[in-house]
Amino acid sequence: MPSKTVGRISLDERDQELLNVIQTEFPLVPRPFAALGERIGESEAAVMDRYRRLKDERIIRQVSAIFDTRKLGYRSSLVATAVDEERVDEAAAVISAHPGVSHNYRRDHEFNIWWTLAVPPEEDLQTHVNALHRLCRGNSTRVLPTLKLYKIGVDLDVSDTRSMAAQSVLPAYRETPRTAADLTAEEIGYVLELQEDLTVEPTPFASMADRLGTSEDALVKAAHGLVTEGLMRRYAAVLNHRRAGFGANAMSVWAVPEDRTDTYGYQLAGYAAVSHCYRRPTYPDWPYALFGMIHATSKERVEEAVADIQRTTGLDDHRLLYSTKEYKKIRVRYFDPAYGRWADEHVLPADRP
Repeated sequence: MPSKTVGRISLDERDQELLNVIQTEFPLVPRPFAALGERIGESEAAVMDRYRRLKDERIIRQVSAIFDTRKLGYRSSLVATAVDEERVDEAAAVISAHPGVSHNYRRDHEFNIWWTLAVPPEEDLQTHVNALHRLCRGNSTRVLPTLKLYKIGVDLDVSDTRSMAAQSVLPAYRETPRTAADLTAEEIGYVLELQEDLTVEPTPFASMADRLGTSEDALVKAAHGLVTEGLMRRYAAVLNHRRAGFGANAMSVWAVPEDRTDTYGYQLAGYAAVSHCYRRPTYPDWPYALFGMIHATSKERVEEAVADIQRTTGLDDHRLLYSTKEYKKIRVRYFDPAYGRWADEHVLPADRP
């Protein structure tokens, strides 16, 4: 694996290997940096130094738990909003100010702001969408919740040696019924702590345990239990795609026959180039039911992946929506009182369905 340069940042072979490993799974063990060192052939101290540098360069955004929103009782959706071009940045700032908005991008489409919103069990999702549509002075807004999940989990090949036609190392997601768990106060405490960005120290989980007034072993065991129960999808790193060299971020959307949506959905999910794949509702002005996110080093690499998908599936009716500006990208913060405060301040009676 040769060294690569991204802008002014040089990534050597071990940088690339470390980034490839931690975005899939960061070790849930008492000394995670030592475990990573064994994996890539370095000392614990060397891995920590490497990690700090990649964090300082803003290639690593954070390492924390990735929870199943629905199993925690939250409701979420992708939302597309069309606003006047001269007001896009202003409108996006209004949307990003909501505590439940985790992703917010400008895309090259008539619906020019694409955002994800999650709200806790006591709040109504449509009410918050209506309030944000009003506050940002949107021309039209479409709510696009997940009807079926085929794949979730960004697996960026930082070395950029994988063929865009390669099959995914992550299996397609076979959805099982997901009902909200009845969490204990102790479990909520673990969620609150594990959703925070990991500190760079030899025993970071011991520090978390101290803040909770429990033992390191108890916290690590609880974290594995949350994974087993399906409440936590995984504990992993989120990378800054562009800083890691993935300058082309495209949402591929596909119009498919309704009775074959699952067939095509699982096919699309099978591509390594596709990080997320969902079925979503259609509208008269939005006929695309399948969504597949593609991250690549260039538009040419995106188009290479799309051409191969077309070749193997026979699908033709599609759009590629590139993100042209990132307004917000964070992980959802659960059990945060900011949701209620936002609703008290901004929601009007007319916003409620």
